[in-house]
Amino acid sequence: MLITHIKGLVGTHHKDVLSLRGNELAHLPILENAWLLIKDGLIHDFGEMDSIPAEIAQVQPHISAEGRFVFPSWCDSHTHIVFAAPREEEFAMKIAGKTYEEIAAAGGGILNSASKVQTATEDELFDAASIRLNDMIKQGTGAVEIKSGYGLTAESELKMLRVIKRLKERFPIPVKATLLAAHAYPTIYKENHQGYIDLIINELLPQVAAENLADYIDAFCEKGFFSNEETAQILEAAALYGLKPKIHANQLSSSGAVQVGIAHHAISVDHLEETDHEVLEALGESTTIGTLLPSCSFYINIPFANAKGLIQNNAIVALASDYNPGSTPSGNMNFVVSLACIKLKMLPEQAVNAATLNGAAAMEISDKLGSITKGKTANIFITRPMSSLAYLPYSFGQSQVETVILNGKLYHG
Repeated sequence: MLITHIKGLVGTHHKDVLSLRGNELAHLPILENAWLLIKDGLIHDFGEMDSIPAEIAQVQPHISAEGRFVFPSWCDSHTHIVFAAPREEEFAMKIAGKTYEEIAAAGGGILNSASKVQTATEDELFDAASIRLNDMIKQGTGAVEIKSGYGLTAESELKMLRVIKRLKERFPIPVKATLLAAHAYPTIYKENHQGYIDLIINELLPQVAAENLADYIDAFCEKGFFSNEETAQILEAAALYGLKPKIHANQLSSSGAVQVGIAHHAISVDHLEETDHEVLEALGESTTIGTLLPSCSFYINIPFANAKGLIQNNAIVALASDYNPGSTPSGNMNFVVSLACIKLKMLPEQAVNAATLNGAAAMEISDKLGSITKGKTANIFITRPMSSLAYLPYSFGQSQVETVILNGKLYHG
Protein backbone atom coordinates (compact mmCIF):
# COMPACT_ATOMS: atom_id res chain seq x y z
CA MET A 1 0.00 0.00 0.00
CA LEU A 2 1.27 3.45 -0.93
CA ILE A 3 0.08 6.70 0.67
CA THR A 4 1.14 9.83 -1.18
CA HIS A 5 0.90 13.61 -1.04
CA ILE A 6 0.77 13.49 2.75
CA LYS A 7 0.64 17.01 4.13
CA GLY A 8 2.41 15.94 7.34
CA LEU A 9 3.91 12.55 8.18
CA VAL A 10 3.96 12.74 11.98
CA GLY A 11 6.41 11.15 14.41
CA THR A 12 9.14 9.88 12.07
CA HIS A 13 11.41 8.91 14.95
CA HIS A 14 14.64 6.93 14.59
CA LYS A 15 14.31 3.20 15.31
CA ASP A 16 16.52 3.45 18.41
CA VAL A 17 14.22 6.01 20.08
CA LEU A 18 11.97 3.92 22.33
CA SER A 19 10.78 6.66 24.70
CA LEU A 20 11.18 10.39 25.20
CA ARG A 21 11.83 12.17 28.46
CA GLY A 22 11.80 15.76 29.60
CA ASN A 23 12.51 18.29 26.88
CA GLU A 24 12.75 15.52 24.26
CA LEU A 25 8.95 15.32 24.28
CA ALA A 26 8.73 18.59 22.36
CA HIS A 27 10.66 17.07 19.45
CA LEU A 28 8.10 15.58 17.06
CA PRO A 29 9.58 15.10 13.57
CA ILE A 30 7.11 15.88 10.80
CA LEU A 31 7.89 15.23 7.13
CA GLU A 32 5.95 17.56 4.85
CA ASN A 33 4.61 16.62 1.40
CA ALA A 34 5.56 13.01 1.95
CA TRP A 35 4.89 9.46 0.83
CA LEU A 36 4.67 6.30 2.92
CA LEU A 37 5.09 2.74 1.66
CA ILE A 38 3.56 -0.16 3.61
CA LYS A 39 4.62 -3.72 2.81
CA ASP A 40 3.75 -6.99 4.55
CA GLY A 41 2.02 -5.10 7.34
CA LEU A 42 5.08 -3.02 8.16
CA ILE A 43 6.28 0.51 7.48
CA HIS A 44 8.67 -0.21 4.64
CA ASP A 45 9.86 3.24 3.60
CA PHE A 46 8.91 6.92 3.40
CA GLY A 47 10.26 10.15 2.01
CA GLU A 48 9.48 13.43 0.32
CA MET A 49 7.21 13.46 -2.72
CA ASP A 50 9.80 15.37 -4.75
CA SER A 51 12.15 12.39 -4.58
CA ILE A 52 9.80 9.39 -4.71
CA PRO A 53 11.41 6.55 -6.73
CA ALA A 54 9.59 5.75 -9.94
CA GLU A 55 9.06 2.09 -9.00
CA ILE A 56 7.45 3.10 -5.70
CA ALA A 57 5.21 5.68 -7.36
CA GLN A 58 3.54 2.81 -9.25
CA VAL A 59 2.70 0.71 -6.18
CA GLN A 60 -0.95 -0.26 -5.76
CA PRO A 61 -3.24 0.07 -3.87
CA HIS A 62 -2.62 3.78 -3.58
CA ILE A 63 -4.19 6.31 -1.20
CA SER A 64 -3.85 10.04 -1.66
CA ALA A 65 -3.58 11.95 1.63
CA GLU A 66 -3.55 15.38 0.06
CA GLY A 67 -4.09 18.04 2.73
CA ARG A 68 -4.10 15.35 5.40
CA PHE A 69 -1.80 14.24 8.20
CA VAL A 70 -0.69 10.66 8.87
CA PHE A 71 -0.19 9.78 12.55
CA PRO A 72 1.08 6.67 14.29
CA SER A 73 -1.87 5.08 16.08
CA TRP A 74 -2.60 6.15 19.64
CA CYS A 75 -1.20 3.71 22.20
CA ASP A 76 -3.61 3.69 25.14
CA SER A 77 -1.72 2.16 28.06
CA HIS A 78 -4.35 2.38 30.82
CA THR A 79 -7.97 1.22 30.40
CA HIS A 80 -10.68 -0.73 32.23
CA ILE A 81 -12.97 -1.53 29.28
CA VAL A 82 -14.15 -4.95 30.50
CA PHE A 83 -17.18 -4.10 32.62
CA ALA A 84 -20.76 -5.29 32.75
CA ALA A 85 -22.68 -2.01 32.68
CA PRO A 86 -22.18 1.75 32.75
CA ARG A 87 -22.79 3.71 35.94
CA GLU A 88 -24.85 6.65 34.80
CA GLU A 89 -26.89 6.31 38.00
CA GLU A 90 -23.89 7.89 39.75
CA PHE A 91 -23.73 10.74 37.25
CA ALA A 92 -26.33 12.85 39.07
CA MET A 93 -24.53 12.21 42.37
CA LYS A 94 -21.38 13.73 40.91
CA ILE A 95 -23.32 16.72 39.61
CA ALA A 96 -24.83 17.17 43.07
CA GLY A 97 -21.34 17.46 44.47
CA LYS A 98 -20.79 14.02 45.96
CA THR A 99 -17.11 13.11 46.13
CA TYR A 100 -15.48 9.94 44.83
CA GLU A 101 -15.23 8.68 48.42
CA GLU A 102 -18.86 9.54 49.25
CA ILE A 103 -20.17 7.70 46.20
CA ALA A 104 -18.11 4.65 47.16
CA ALA A 105 -19.43 4.80 50.73
CA ALA A 106 -23.01 4.85 49.38
CA GLY A 107 -22.47 1.54 47.55
CA GLY A 108 -21.34 3.04 44.28
CA GLY A 109 -17.92 3.11 42.76
CA ILE A 110 -15.80 0.05 42.17
CA LEU A 111 -17.99 -2.23 44.31
CA ASN A 112 -21.00 -1.29 42.15
CA SER A 113 -19.20 -2.48 39.02
CA ALA A 114 -17.92 -5.57 40.82
CA SER A 115 -21.41 -6.76 41.72
CA LYS A 116 -22.48 -6.44 38.09
CA VAL A 117 -19.41 -8.24 36.74
CA GLN A 118 -19.92 -11.11 39.17
CA THR A 119 -23.39 -11.83 37.72
CA ALA A 120 -22.47 -11.27 34.06
CA THR A 121 -21.43 -14.12 31.80
CA GLU A 122 -18.08 -14.18 30.05
CA ASP A 123 -19.84 -13.82 26.68
CA GLU A 124 -21.77 -10.78 27.89
CA LEU A 125 -18.59 -9.11 29.08
CA PHE A 126 -16.79 -9.97 25.84
CA ASP A 127 -19.57 -8.62 23.62
CA ALA A 128 -19.80 -5.34 25.54
CA ALA A 129 -16.03 -4.84 25.63
CA SER A 130 -15.78 -5.63 21.91
CA ILE A 131 -18.10 -2.75 21.07
CA ARG A 132 -16.03 -0.38 23.20
CA LEU A 133 -12.72 -1.53 21.74
CA ASN A 134 -14.02 -1.27 18.19
CA ASP A 135 -15.10 2.31 18.85
CA MET A 136 -11.66 3.11 20.27
CA ILE A 137 -9.91 1.67 17.23
CA LYS A 138 -12.07 3.75 14.88
CA GLN A 139 -10.97 6.81 16.88
CA GLY A 140 -7.33 6.02 16.14
CA THR A 141 -6.21 3.67 18.93
CA GLY A 142 -3.85 0.97 17.68
CA ALA A 143 -2.67 -0.65 20.93
CA VAL A 144 -4.31 -0.96 24.33
CA GLU A 145 -3.78 -2.19 27.88
CA ILE A 146 -6.83 -3.57 29.69
CA LYS A 147 -7.13 -4.22 33.43
CA SER A 148 -9.25 -6.56 35.47
CA GLY A 149 -10.33 -5.23 38.86
CA TYR A 150 -14.12 -5.29 38.70
CA GLY A 151 -14.35 -8.93 39.76
CA LEU A 152 -12.94 -8.80 43.30
CA THR A 153 -13.36 -12.56 43.65
CA ALA A 154 -10.94 -15.12 42.27
CA GLU A 155 -13.59 -16.49 39.91
CA SER A 156 -14.65 -13.09 38.54
CA GLU A 157 -11.12 -11.72 38.19
CA LEU A 158 -10.19 -14.79 36.16
CA LYS A 159 -13.36 -14.33 34.11
CA MET A 160 -12.34 -10.77 33.24
CA LEU A 161 -8.81 -11.82 32.30
CA ARG A 162 -10.18 -14.57 30.05
CA VAL A 163 -12.31 -11.94 28.33
CA ILE A 164 -9.19 -9.84 27.76
CA LYS A 165 -7.45 -12.90 26.31
CA ARG A 166 -10.35 -13.32 23.88
CA LEU A 167 -10.08 -9.65 22.90
CA LYS A 168 -6.38 -10.23 22.17
CA GLU A 169 -7.34 -13.05 19.83
CA ARG A 170 -10.25 -11.22 18.19
CA PHE A 171 -8.82 -7.78 17.44
CA PRO A 172 -5.94 -6.84 15.10
CA ILE A 173 -4.08 -4.67 17.63
CA PRO A 174 -1.74 -5.49 20.53
CA VAL A 175 -3.69 -5.96 23.77
CA LYS A 176 -1.86 -6.08 27.09
CA ALA A 177 -3.57 -7.59 30.15
CA THR A 178 -3.16 -6.42 33.75
CA LEU A 179 -4.32 -8.14 36.93
CA LEU A 180 -5.91 -5.47 39.14
CA ALA A 181 -7.54 -7.62 41.80
CA ALA A 182 -6.13 -5.08 44.28
CA HIS A 183 -8.59 -2.43 43.08
CA ALA A 184 -10.67 -2.27 46.25
CA TYR A 185 -11.42 -4.49 49.23
CA PRO A 186 -14.57 -6.61 48.83
CA THR A 187 -17.11 -6.00 51.57
CA ILE A 188 -16.43 -9.35 53.23
CA TYR A 189 -12.75 -8.41 53.55
CA LYS A 190 -13.29 -4.85 54.70
CA GLU A 191 -11.95 -5.68 58.16
CA ASN A 192 -9.60 -8.42 56.97
CA HIS A 193 -7.24 -6.88 54.47
CA GLN A 194 -4.64 -9.61 54.82
CA GLY A 195 -7.27 -12.24 54.05
CA TYR A 196 -7.94 -10.68 50.64
CA ILE A 197 -4.25 -10.15 49.95
CA ASP A 198 -3.68 -13.82 50.75
CA LEU A 199 -6.41 -14.74 48.26
CA ILE A 200 -4.66 -12.70 45.56
CA ILE A 201 -1.24 -14.14 46.34
CA ASN A 202 -2.12 -17.76 47.05
CA GLU A 203 -5.12 -18.38 44.80
CA LEU A 204 -5.24 -15.85 41.99
CA LEU A 205 -1.60 -15.41 41.03
CA PRO A 206 -0.90 -19.13 40.52
CA GLN A 207 -3.98 -19.53 38.29
CA VAL A 208 -3.22 -16.38 36.32
CA ALA A 209 0.30 -17.63 35.73
CA ALA A 210 -0.84 -21.15 34.83
CA GLU A 211 -3.19 -19.82 32.14
CA ASN A 212 -0.84 -16.99 31.06
CA LEU A 213 -3.63 -14.46 31.54
CA ALA A 214 -1.72 -11.30 32.49
CA ASP A 215 1.32 -9.29 31.49
CA TYR A 216 1.27 -6.90 34.47
CA ILE A 217 0.18 -6.52 38.09
CA ASP A 218 -1.59 -3.41 39.37
CA ALA A 219 -2.85 -2.08 42.69
CA PHE A 220 -4.81 1.01 43.69
CA CYS A 221 -2.19 2.35 46.09
CA GLU A 222 -4.16 5.04 47.88
CA LYS A 223 -5.52 6.04 51.29
CA GLY A 224 -8.67 4.04 51.92
CA PHE A 225 -7.68 1.38 49.39
CA PHE A 226 -4.30 -0.43 49.41
CA SER A 227 -1.57 0.99 51.61
CA ASN A 228 2.05 1.32 50.51
CA GLU A 229 2.95 -1.77 52.54
CA GLU A 230 0.02 -3.82 51.22
CA THR A 231 0.85 -2.79 47.66
CA ALA A 232 4.50 -3.76 48.12
CA GLN A 233 3.47 -7.17 49.42
CA ILE A 234 1.36 -7.83 46.31
CA LEU A 235 4.00 -6.55 43.88
CA GLU A 236 6.69 -8.72 45.47
CA ALA A 237 4.51 -11.82 45.22
CA ALA A 238 3.57 -11.07 41.60
CA ALA A 239 7.24 -10.62 40.67
CA LEU A 240 7.78 -14.30 41.45
CA TYR A 241 5.39 -15.06 38.57
CA GLY A 242 7.02 -12.61 36.18
CA LEU A 243 4.31 -9.95 36.41
CA LYS A 244 5.72 -6.43 36.23
CA PRO A 245 4.04 -3.55 38.09
CA LYS A 246 1.89 -0.82 36.50
CA ILE A 247 0.21 0.79 39.49
CA HIS A 248 -2.41 3.42 40.31
CA ALA A 249 -0.51 6.09 42.24
CA ASN A 250 -1.17 9.55 43.68
CA GLN A 251 -4.71 9.96 42.38
CA LEU A 252 -6.21 11.31 45.59
CA SER A 253 -3.16 11.99 47.74
CA SER A 254 0.62 12.13 47.68
CA SER A 255 1.48 9.40 50.14
CA GLY A 256 4.49 7.58 48.73
CA ALA A 257 2.76 5.39 46.13
CA VAL A 258 5.03 6.60 43.34
CA GLN A 259 8.10 5.70 45.37
CA VAL A 260 6.64 2.22 45.98
CA GLY A 261 6.25 1.77 42.23
CA ILE A 262 9.75 2.98 41.45
CA ALA A 263 11.29 0.78 44.18
CA HIS A 264 9.63 -2.26 42.56
CA HIS A 265 10.75 -1.31 39.03
CA ALA A 266 7.25 -0.42 37.84
CA ILE A 267 6.88 0.05 34.10
CA SER A 268 4.58 2.96 34.87
CA VAL A 269 2.88 4.78 37.73
CA ASP A 270 -0.49 6.08 36.58
CA HIS A 271 -2.71 9.04 37.51
CA LEU A 272 -0.34 11.38 39.43
CA GLU A 273 -2.98 14.06 39.99
CA GLU A 274 -1.36 14.74 43.36
CA THR A 275 2.41 15.24 43.24
CA ASP A 276 5.04 17.03 45.25
CA HIS A 277 8.64 17.95 44.50
CA GLU A 278 9.90 14.60 45.78
CA VAL A 279 7.67 12.77 43.30
CA LEU A 280 8.76 14.98 40.41
CA GLU A 281 12.42 14.43 41.22
CA ALA A 282 11.99 10.69 41.73
CA LEU A 283 10.36 10.20 38.33
CA GLY A 284 12.92 12.46 36.70
CA GLU A 285 15.66 10.13 37.90
CA SER A 286 13.79 6.90 37.09
CA THR A 287 12.98 4.84 34.00
CA THR A 288 9.45 4.38 35.38
CA ILE A 289 6.95 6.18 33.16
CA GLY A 290 4.47 8.69 34.57
CA THR A 291 1.17 8.00 32.82
CA LEU A 292 -1.31 10.88 33.03
CA LEU A 293 -5.08 10.47 32.68
CA PRO A 294 -6.54 13.95 32.13
CA SER A 295 -10.02 12.81 31.13
CA CYS A 296 -10.40 11.30 34.61
CA SER A 297 -9.62 14.69 36.17
CA PHE A 298 -12.05 16.31 33.73
CA TYR A 299 -14.89 13.92 34.52
CA ILE A 300 -14.71 13.73 38.32
CA ASN A 301 -13.41 17.27 38.79
CA ILE A 302 -10.17 16.55 40.60
CA PRO A 303 -6.84 18.33 40.00
CA PHE A 304 -5.03 17.78 36.73
CA ALA A 305 -1.58 16.22 36.86
CA ASN A 306 1.47 18.46 36.87
CA ALA A 307 2.70 17.57 33.40
CA LYS A 308 4.91 20.64 33.09
CA GLY A 309 6.62 19.86 36.39
CA LEU A 310 7.26 16.28 35.32
CA ILE A 311 8.68 17.39 32.00
CA GLN A 312 10.85 20.05 33.61
CA ASN A 313 12.25 17.36 35.91
CA ASN A 314 13.15 15.16 32.94
CA ALA A 315 10.49 12.47 33.51
CA ILE A 316 9.09 10.13 30.87
CA VAL A 317 5.44 11.15 30.44
CA ALA A 318 2.70 9.14 28.72
CA LEU A 319 -0.99 9.84 28.18
CA ALA A 320 -3.83 7.30 28.40
CA SER A 321 -7.62 7.32 28.52
CA ASP A 322 -8.44 5.45 31.78
CA TYR A 323 -11.65 4.33 30.04
CA ASN A 324 -13.89 2.95 32.81
CA PRO A 325 -17.55 3.16 33.85
CA GLY A 326 -17.10 5.27 36.96
CA SER A 327 -14.54 8.02 36.50
CA THR A 328 -13.82 8.12 32.76
CA PRO A 329 -16.57 6.78 30.51
CA SER A 330 -14.67 7.56 27.30
CA GLY A 331 -11.85 5.93 25.37
CA ASN A 332 -11.37 8.79 22.93
CA MET A 333 -7.63 9.44 22.85
CA ASN A 334 -8.14 12.48 20.63
CA PHE A 335 -9.96 14.13 23.52
CA VAL A 336 -7.19 13.04 25.90
CA VAL A 337 -4.64 14.80 23.68
CA SER A 338 -6.84 17.90 23.59
CA LEU A 339 -7.14 17.93 27.38
CA ALA A 340 -3.38 17.48 27.70
CA CYS A 341 -2.94 20.68 25.72
CA ILE A 342 -5.81 22.65 27.27
CA LYS A 343 -5.54 21.59 30.91
CA LEU A 344 -2.04 20.17 31.34
CA LYS A 345 -0.51 22.93 29.19
CA MET A 346 1.41 20.44 27.08
CA LEU A 347 2.44 21.51 23.60
CA PRO A 348 0.68 19.60 20.79
CA GLU A 349 4.00 17.94 19.96
CA GLN A 350 4.47 16.83 23.57
CA ALA A 351 0.94 15.49 23.82
CA VAL A 352 1.21 13.50 20.58
CA ASN A 353 4.53 11.94 21.61
CA ALA A 354 3.10 11.09 25.04
CA ALA A 355 0.05 9.41 23.46
CA THR A 356 2.01 7.45 20.86
CA LEU A 357 5.67 6.55 21.45
CA ASN A 358 5.61 6.90 25.25
CA GLY A 359 2.24 5.16 25.46
CA ALA A 360 3.79 2.27 23.55
CA ALA A 361 6.76 2.32 25.94
CA ALA A 362 4.33 2.03 28.86
CA MET A 363 3.24 -1.29 27.31
CA GLU A 364 6.80 -2.30 26.36
CA ILE A 365 5.99 -2.33 22.64
CA SER A 366 7.70 0.86 21.47
CA ASP A 367 10.11 -1.23 19.41
CA LYS A 368 7.12 -2.16 17.24
CA LEU A 369 4.63 0.72 17.56
CA GLY A 370 4.29 4.37 18.52
CA SER A 371 6.11 6.11 15.67
CA ILE A 372 6.48 6.21 11.90
CA THR A 373 9.67 4.19 11.77
CA LYS A 374 10.95 1.76 9.14
CA GLY A 375 10.29 -1.79 10.24
CA LYS A 376 7.57 -0.98 12.76
CA THR A 377 4.03 -2.31 12.45
CA ALA A 378 1.91 -0.17 10.13
CA ASN A 379 -0.72 0.90 12.66
CA ILE A 380 -1.54 4.44 11.58
CA PHE A 381 -4.44 6.77 10.94
CA ILE A 382 -5.06 9.44 8.33
CA THR A 383 -6.86 12.60 9.32
CA ARG A 384 -9.38 14.71 7.51
CA PRO A 385 -7.80 17.67 5.71
CA MET A 386 -6.16 19.78 8.45
CA SER A 387 -4.35 23.09 8.38
CA SER A 388 -1.70 22.10 10.94
CA LEU A 389 -0.76 19.56 13.61
CA ALA A 390 -2.26 21.79 16.31
CA TYR A 391 -5.67 21.62 14.64
CA LEU A 392 -6.23 18.09 15.97
CA PRO A 393 -6.14 19.00 19.70
CA TYR A 394 -7.62 22.44 18.95
CA SER A 395 -10.77 20.94 17.42
CA PHE A 396 -11.75 18.93 20.51
CA GLY A 397 -15.01 17.02 20.34
CA GLN A 398 -14.88 16.67 16.56
CA SER A 399 -13.09 13.60 15.24
CA GLN A 400 -10.40 14.31 12.69
CA VAL A 401 -9.73 10.59 12.10
CA GLU A 402 -10.80 9.68 8.57
CA THR A 403 -8.97 6.42 7.78
CA VAL A 404 -7.57 3.74 10.09
CA ILE A 405 -4.90 1.30 8.91
CA LEU A 406 -3.85 -1.66 11.11
CA ASN A 407 -1.12 -4.10 10.17
CA GLY A 408 -1.05 -2.42 6.77
CA LYS A 409 -4.74 -3.04 6.07
CA LEU A 410 -7.72 -0.70 6.04
CA TYR A 411 -9.84 -1.17 9.17
CA HIS A 412 -13.60 -0.94 8.75
CA GLY A 413 -14.71 -2.29 12.12
